[in-house]
Amino acid sequence: MHEVTPLLAGFEGDLKTLPVQLVLGVLTGSIYALIALGYTMVYGILKLINFAHGEIFMLGAYIGLFVSWMAIGDASARLATNIIAPDSLATWSLVAAGLGVLLAAAIFARARSRGKDTSKTFLGVGLAAMGGLGWVLAKFQPQAITLVVMMLASMVGCSIIGLLIEYFAYRPMRSQPRISALITAIGVSLFIQFTGQLFLPNAPPPPIPEEVNPYRGSMHFYLSPPPPELEKAYETAQSEADTLSAAFQKMVIDNGWGEFDLPEEAKAARDESQAAALAANDLKGKVEDQSVSVMIPTGQFIMFVTAIVLMIGLRHLVLKTATGRAMRAVSHDVDAAALMGVSVNKIVAITFVIGSSLAGAGAMMNTTFLGTTLSPFLGLMPGVKAFVAAVLGGIGNIPGAVLGGLIMGVAEGLVVWAGYSSLKDAIAFVILIVILLFRPGGLLGSSAVEKV
Repeated sequence: MHEVTPLLAGFEGDLKTLPVQLVLGVLTGSIYALIALGYTMVYGILKLINFAHGEIFMLGAYIGLFVSWMAIGDASARLATNIIAPDSLATWSLVAAGLGVLLAAAIFARARSRGKDTSKTFLGVGLAAMGGLGWVLAKFQPQAITLVVMMLASMVGCSIIGLLIEYFAYRPMRSQPRISALITAIGVSLFIQFTGQLFLPNAPPPPIPEEVNPYRGSMHFYLSPPPPELEKAYETAQSEADTLSAAFQKMVIDNGWGEFDLPEEAKAARDESQAAALAANDLKGKVEDQSVSVMIPTGQFIMFVTAIVLMIGLRHLVLKTATGRAMRAVSHDVDAAALMGVSVNKIVAITFVIGSSLAGAGAMMNTTFLGTTLSPFLGLMPGVKAFVAAVLGGIGNIPGAVLGGLIMGVAEGLVVWAGYSSLKDAIAFVILIVILLFRPGGLLGSSAVEKV
């Protein structure tokens, strides 16, 4: 008889690590949600799947990379251009602030000439928040200014790229059958990917330099803390092990000894240091066995908070401003909105700008805080996962895109927790098939049948 392999033969799930994977899944899902918002906003306005959105994500990552090179003063060598790197982050901050003030002044002047608009209040609050954030960072976290400049550059650069794609590729196709626009979107995606292979650094795939990311540590939270005496014993043992190790290293360096010519006193110090380290590791294992904790990378936590802030800002824009009302009107009925005086071209352009800027922010955070290496095909898989998230939540539904992104991240975390990390990318396609079979409209979308 043939031996039948059990379905869960490779299952390695441990209930103690489940909270960690769930939290990491939510953090990762926030990035999927940011990208999915671009898909769902464009579909809501134009009924078009922008398959080039993943490539906008990729270009946003490269913009962040170039800014990081310039910030650490290595741009000329890496890019082989005549770009002059600034001498300090303060220079970059002043330049960015000046450009921001000029842009804000232009926007305010245009808004004032067109009459009262609640979007001015939204813009004013946003500028005030950015100014306050800049002051706080300069005062307490000056090393984070580079990250802010990288994010702003990625968002602005992706906004311009999205605007150009809409104007030159999609706008001429707006009166054509949807299949023509869909093929155009696929063509734009492939064009950016393979053009990027010619002009973007990709051999070897470069990462974001670690020098620009000061948040490489982790935050430790206990869901079920260990016995206090055991935790104190571990902290004491670890401190003693660190002290002995530092003393041994200093002894070796001061005397210039090599690994194979240590005198007896150095060997004794080495053995004592190693024994202390083993004792500390043993206590660490006991602490982990008698507790349930969550280790959250600081960078990913910052990424999650930033994504939530951006989503809240988008919600306010869509629901509380005149621009948002115009976007909802165009989404509901393009012809009726045009008859009521809404500039459809302007609203479509704004939609692409917003969706692309969110993708740029997500790309910068993903590559910086997760250490992802860059290549012209970087946006392929995140783009597919974000598209599945948008379909899962209900394509065209903004809350649905957020929900779908979070579910996608948690699903990946559960796959990794179960011991099938090699299949974490495949879960997106499994979810897509299930949704299309049982609820094609998505969790929060409409179930009405629409003829394409």
